[in-house]
Amino acid sequence: MGFDEILVSSSDNKVLMEQKVAVFFHNSGSTLSLAESCSGGLIAKRITDIPGASAFFLLGLVTYANSAKTDLLGVSTELLERYGAVSAETASAMANGVRELTGSTIAVATTGIAGPDGGTPAKPVGTVYIAIARKEGCQVYSFRFSGGRKEVRESTADKALDLLFQHL
Repeated sequence: MGFDEILVSSSDNKVLMEQKVAVFFHNSGSTLSLAESCSGGLIAKRITDIPGASAFFLLGLVTYANSAKTDLLGVSTELLERYGAVSAETASAMANGVRELTGSTIAVATTGIAGPDGGTPAKPVGTVYIAIARKEGCQVYSFRFSGGRKEVRESTADKALDLLFQHL
C-alpha cells in the first residue's frame, strides 16, 4: 500500500491522525523523532504501526528516568533540579535534544504524571507537557488530562499526534 492510499484504505473509513501525519511526512520528505516519557512509547507504536514509516521516522526514545533524559537527550541536571522532570522547560529540552541527536526536521517530546501516584497540588496526576521542536524553535503545550494511567497516556499520545499534525 502506498502512502497516497492510506487516506482511503482504513477499514472503518476513519482516518487516524497518525495516518494523516504519515502521509504528510512521506510527501514532504520531512523526518520525525520522538522523546517520550509519560506516553511510554505509545506515539512511536502508533507511527510504526503504519507500513513504510521507516521512510520518515528516525528514532523514538522512551526516556523515563532522569538519567536517560540527561545521558541521551542532553537535558541538564540543573534544569531538572530547578523545574522538575514534569515541566515545560524539560519538555522543550527533550524535544530539542532528540532533534539535535537525530537531525530530524521535527521532534516531539512528552513528559507528565500518568498516575496513579506522583501528583502534587501544583502538578496533579494528569499534568502533561508536549513539546514540538523544529529548527526555527520549540513550542510547548500543557494539559491536565483526566482518567486513570491508561487514559492519561492515551490522551497524551492522541494530543501529541494532533499537535504534530497542526504544526505540519
